[in-house]
Amino acid sequence: MISGNCHKDQNSLFMVPGSFFKMDQKYLLWCICFWFFTCSLLHASSDGFLRVKLKKRPLDHNTLDAARIVRKENMHSHNNAFHHNLEDSDIDIVSLKNYMDAQYFGEIGIGSPPQNFSVIFDTGSSNLWVPSSKCFFSVPCYFHHKYKSGSSSTYRKNGKSCKITYGSGTISGFFSQDTVQVGDLVVKDQIFIEATKESSLSFLLAKFDGILGLGFQEISVGNYPPIWYNMAKQGLIENEVFSFWLNRDTDDMNGGEIVFGGVDSKHYKGDHTYVSVSHKGYWQFEMGDFLIDGQSTGFCSGGCSAIVDSGTSLLTGPTTIIAQVNHAIGAEGIVSMECKEIVNEYGEMILELLIAETRPVKVCRKIGLCEFDGAQYVSTDIQSVLEKQKDKTSVNQDVLCTFCEMAVIWIENQLRQNQTKEHILAYANEICERLPSPMGESAVDCNQIASMPNVAFTIGKRTFSLTPKEYVLKVEQGGTAVCLSGFTAIDIPPPQGPLWILGDVFMGAYHTVFDFGNNSIGFAESA
Repeated sequence: MISGNCHKDQNSLFMVPGSFFKMDQKYLLWCICFWFFTCSLLHASSDGFLRVKLKKRPLDHNTLDAARIVRKENMHSHNNAFHHNLEDSDIDIVSLKNYMDAQYFGEIGIGSPPQNFSVIFDTGSSNLWVPSSKCFFSVPCYFHHKYKSGSSSTYRKNGKSCKITYGSGTISGFFSQDTVQVGDLVVKDQIFIEATKESSLSFLLAKFDGILGLGFQEISVGNYPPIWYNMAKQGLIENEVFSFWLNRDTDDMNGGEIVFGGVDSKHYKGDHTYVSVSHKGYWQFEMGDFLIDGQSTGFCSGGCSAIVDSGTSLLTGPTTIIAQVNHAIGAEGIVSMECKEIVNEYGEMILELLIAETRPVKVCRKIGLCEFDGAQYVSTDIQSVLEKQKDKTSVNQDVLCTFCEMAVIWIENQLRQNQTKEHILAYANEICERLPSPMGESAVDCNQIASMPNVAFTIGKRTFSLTPKEYVLKVEQGGTAVCLSGFTAIDIPPPQGPLWILGDVFMGAYHTVFDFGNNSIGFAESA
């Protein structure tokens, strides 16, 4: 729904369970710390295309919490509106950067001369926005490049105010018009948003400056044409397609490519299977059954809707199906897993200290999991967390401290009831199992990946399988590892749902062509 001030409320669809939860401030601070440790390199290649080299940071326990938040913050909410060859001269390539398999972004230029910005190429939205030089009162703007209209000879004033609300925050500003350079293509008179307010810390944490929407005009705030409409209208591309290759090789510095006007045959195997766009807005289509280990789950045997969304990191589907997947792969909530690790390793020590009449607020410090002496908990002392950001190990330290503090409360409660040691530790483990994962994450046993089943989507009468290595995200440090399920549950009610969102986990395995000339989407195995 679009009102007179161009407000588009995107909270009503694809809301990740818990996306309105009040995020613990220390998790946000952990992320801020991690962002400052990461940087990237930009340069243009000799073939005339603008290519952005990806500098990857290996995943480890210290960055796991940051990765979880970034993944979920990048899973935008959306609105109910539902809302070929490289030898050709009229094609354009933009190299993509990959941040922890959670964000794929590349560089564009706005204005004359071009002012460079890193943007998410997002098939799940339809507007282009970047921070404005007139953004004075939002902290995130000071950490990203800002568009200066006075520095561009091709700027044209629009001035219409606008607001976009995502599940992770809101941006507001006004529309402007200028040339936009994407790779070697220069799109004239493109309407975009100068963001003057970014209300969420998720934008502060982001590696990208803004978002370049590649959805249909039907879900464009203000109903302005997305950039690929103007590419075709201005004759900049011969074939009305764009295609994504997302590189999931964690050892490869190249994050992938998006090609406007064609496809790169080096990035896929065999032929693409095409399905028609069933509802313009998002890139939505009708899929068939979903299979686990070759067996039908039954839920989508009569068909389900799906969208392909490069702005979503994981695979999301109805809770009914995701529960079956998690059962089949032995997944449990990541928070529960971390909690139980603390209880199993330190539970008896906590119990002994409490029996020895150690003050509960001092227990976790005595066993080395918290740094305070009991005056206040680490998890509630923001100033101290800021000080500890100088030490990257503080992220993992705070996680241990938080679960230790919780375990102390549970164990002390059972001691008051004169329960046995076995009963007390079992009780603490049971409470851990009930802890909700605030962002829906699930963990699996890394040692069991080889024995996990394949899963498969039926699309266009063809089966598209994902192996455990493709749907499990592995986080390593030294001799230890945490493995995360690439599936999370979102329930979209009829008539829009049930609905799947095929995010980067799927697009990484299957090269995807968005054919807007024929209103279809094509999938082929990535090479």
